[in-house]
Amino acid sequence: MATLTASILLAADEWQARDERHRERADRLSAGWRQRAGTGRTHPVEDFLFTYYPNPPRLLRRWHPGAGVALEGAASTERAGWKWYLTEGDALRVDTTAFLEARGASVRFVTSLLGATANREANFGCFGMHEWAMVYRQGDHRHEVPLRLSQGDTDAVVEGARISCSHFDAYRFFTQEAAPLNRLRPTRENQPMLDQPGCLHANMDIYKWAVKLGPLVPGELLLDAFELAASIRVLDMRASPYDLSAWGYEPIAVETAEGKAEYVRQQRAFAARANELRARLVAVLPV
Repeated sequence: MATLTASILLAADEWQARDERHRERADRLSAGWRQRAGTGRTHPVEDFLFTYYPNPPRLLRRWHPGAGVALEGAASTERAGWKWYLTEGDALRVDTTAFLEARGASVRFVTSLLGATANREANFGCFGMHEWAMVYRQGDHRHEVPLRLSQGDTDAVVEGARISCSHFDAYRFFTQEAAPLNRLRPTRENQPMLDQPGCLHANMDIYKWAVKLGPLVPGELLLDAFELAASIRVLDMRASPYDLSAWGYEPIAVETAEGKAEYVRQQRAFAARANELRARLVAVLPV
């Protein structure tokens, strides 16, 4: 893995403008979460991006230029005290040497996983059954939201489906009775062999990997990954067995042929967006 020195120097007015735009965009994306903070109110769709991925809004607000980019005049700003930055005259750049020495194994894993996932054939036949398998034969559910169908009818949909969930972090929430119904046995160890670009959760996880790569990733790319994850979460929950009408979400009834077709249409579009983001992430990494 190569070490980058700064190959691009951003003028002060340019990087400061990008920094300001980034903070404004991050604030828009986290507005609902921040408004609900401390009120006891929750949102079954939007909160996922801040609970399952426990990254605070202040992390989203922090703009990085990415590896190989120096910021003119930044050595005299508070940014000079940020971790993983190195002074070069009056400029600052990400200290890729220190970051890779500390987290090189993680960077290599993420790079390999992103590439392998992008190159794997997508599965568009799961129809979002992972969320249904998480409530199979359950009296108490993970979300305090009513089901669209009765518990018995919900269970019948699961029993009549061909469940093929490939993502460990979805599969691990299957109920004990639902787990054996899955055609695959995802584990943390075989994740690099199973993650595929049709999977909503693998595509949401691009945001997680962007966060793990820290200052190597330009801020704009981080927020693009967050926005993709937020959009996918909406599809994930609209296709779930939950009744989200109180929050303004119309269901995608994947227990019907029409619902399956709509799910796949959106799933394909998200797969294309996700692979574009994977390519952009790999391209900015010092490999």
